[in-house]
Amino acid sequence: MRRSSRAGSSPGDRMPHQGGLPAELNRFIGRADELAAVGEALERARLVTVVGAGGIGKSRLALRAAATVQNRYGDGVWLTELSLLHDPDLVAHAFVESLSLTDHTSRPPRDVLLAHLSRRRALLVVDGFEHLVDECAALLHDVLRRAPGVQVLAVGRRPLRVDGEQVLPLGAMPEDDAAALFTDRAAGTLPQWRPDEADRLLVRELCRRLDGIPLALELAAGRLPVLSLGQLLHRLDDRFALLTGGARGALPRHRTLRTAVGWSHELCRPEERLLWARLSVFAGQFDLEAAEYVCSGPDLPAESVLDVLGELIAQSVVSREETPAGVRYRMLDTVRAYGAEWLAALGDDERLRRRHRDWYVGLATWCELEWFSPRQAEVAACTDSALPNLRAALELCLERPEEAHLGQYLAGTLWFSWVGCGRLAEGRHWLDRALAHDTEHADSRLKALWVLGYVAILQGDNGAAAAALYECEEGAELTGNRVAAAYAVHRKGCLALIGDDMPRAEKLLRAALAAYDAEGELNSNVLMGRVELAMSLVFQNRLEAAVAVCEEVREVCEERGERWTRSYALYVLAYAAWTADDHARARALLSECIAIDHRFNDLVGLVLALELLALVTASEGDAAEAAVLQGATAPMWDSVGLPLFGSGHFGAPRALCDQQTRRLLGTEQYERCVREGRALSPDAAVRRALTAATDVRPFPVRQRDARSTAPETREPAGSPTGNGGEAAG
Repeated sequence: MRRSSRAGSSPGDRMPHQGGLPAELNRFIGRADELAAVGEALERARLVTVVGAGGIGKSRLALRAAATVQNRYGDGVWLTELSLLHDPDLVAHAFVESLSLTDHTSRPPRDVLLAHLSRRRALLVVDGFEHLVDECAALLHDVLRRAPGVQVLAVGRRPLRVDGEQVLPLGAMPEDDAAALFTDRAAGTLPQWRPDEADRLLVRELCRRLDGIPLALELAAGRLPVLSLGQLLHRLDDRFALLTGGARGALPRHRTLRTAVGWSHELCRPEERLLWARLSVFAGQFDLEAAEYVCSGPDLPAESVLDVLGELIAQSVVSREETPAGVRYRMLDTVRAYGAEWLAALGDDERLRRRHRDWYVGLATWCELEWFSPRQAEVAACTDSALPNLRAALELCLERPEEAHLGQYLAGTLWFSWVGCGRLAEGRHWLDRALAHDTEHADSRLKALWVLGYVAILQGDNGAAAAALYECEEGAELTGNRVAAAYAVHRKGCLALIGDDMPRAEKLLRAALAAYDAEGELNSNVLMGRVELAMSLVFQNRLEAAVAVCEEVREVCEERGERWTRSYALYVLAYAAWTADDHARARALLSECIAIDHRFNDLVGLVLALELLALVTASEGDAAEAAVLQGATAPMWDSVGLPLFGSGHFGAPRALCDQQTRRLLGTEQYERCVREGRALSPDAAVRRALTAATDVRPFPVRQRDARSTAPETREPAGSPTGNGGEAAG
């Protein structure tokens, strides 16, 4: 028997060391003393907060400091950005998402976060919390109390005022550092520039006049393609004269930063200022098409937005980013806030917010359609990039009772993101909020109801699921909405499936599929209904019929380029292959299934496939590795909800695997292997599962032989054990 340990799968690689830190896009200049101070503070305190004015360089300093000390933290360094978040209820969601956690249960995200961090040694970098300071402080207070191995490096314009906090004020850059920063950024915007001694003197004067504020220096450097250093200083004088003072009692550096941003704004041409103001409605990343639709008008034609946007990029007002979804653009928060003030002054902010909302409702509609296509991965990346803007659109819809139906429509349309991309908890949040409003638009409400039922089923909240589906079915009957009625019946069939009532599950699923066919409905949900029908057949020992259904599903998926539903069909086919003692085929099918589920962050599909792979591995004779895989699934079920949905049918493979491995290994070795598996992160477990496909297994054990020596157990009627109780599906 080969060893169960593999390189790269020790507890030490549970989380990558760099975690969620973004890569630096340009050189970090200066701040050596401040970096050392942050490192020393983290040796003394568990909560260190860097405070200072907007644009002073807090975020960049904190990220560099975190990267410098990352080797101290075995479970990684993780960045949570809160500046784009407006809903206090989503603070815990933001932390959970930034740590790449997936939790399908109905547990509050705060509980998920605390449970995950309780035994970790990690550094959390928290940026932009000032507008959510109460909620953030309360959450971090609980984290520090419940997770003794966790430290926090916070960045904001004010302290958190949590016990034990060490505050590090950050001031302007020293003149030498400021001059080096300006020169470096100027070289990026004007590669041919070679400063002479006279230029260096002007640079130092500019740095002094801008008080060494990094954002102001970068904005000034962005003007060099248009203005000389002398012109920069001259115009800066004019702007200071125009914008002196600021709010009564404001710190000088606040007034200076506003002067710098306002000065850059005044130097823009009218169309650049207009686009700057209108772009402020975007939260986070946006693409060119969105900017052209939202920001265009008679005074700014859509065909001119590209050129004007290019000028704003050249002036460092907007940054360009390469993302998995393609090229995206973003404004610094301070720059965005300045533009938002101008937009409000123009009296155009409400109209632009509605245009923004309309664009993202349309984007969600397009993504839902394209989810059932070869572009599934692109859709997943697109919705990930657009998530802050989708949240803003949902917020706007739910602020106005007369537009709540649009919120219901949007929350329902995003079902593929909530279910297929591992965002069940956030989906439940928006669906619950949207359905709290009574509207006269029945179709939007009905869709939100069946999606809520779907999400609640996967979270293990069967009571809420049943209530939502009952209301949906009743409403669909009253309004004659046959499609919504089919979805309600479909999801009621899923409730019966996980409730081990296979005859009822089959009856409801067949009724739903017939209704879909009658209405011409074909998409990923419909195909998933067929897979769920196949599961009900497997659990009634009708293996050939189940395989036939899944082969048809796989054929349609291949024709349409659909991957997500295909993975569930592969799971059922792998079950069938294992039953026929074709372990190599079962492993190949499960390897593809696991790769797809992991790519889409679908933890439900992933953990089911790993459970079955553990049984296949045991049947191949490698009991130690099977026990490790079983151990790896345990923390995943903690995130999904009730292990194996509390179903005897879904749980039978695990029970059989447990019997085999315990008998072959003995209790002590079995528990040691399970502990090894529990220490694996989902990423590490997937790597281990996929690399195992190439390993040679020297002691294959026939399925029936392995079963014949397993202790007898009581199994539920109709469980996936063919031939009178042996696991066969």
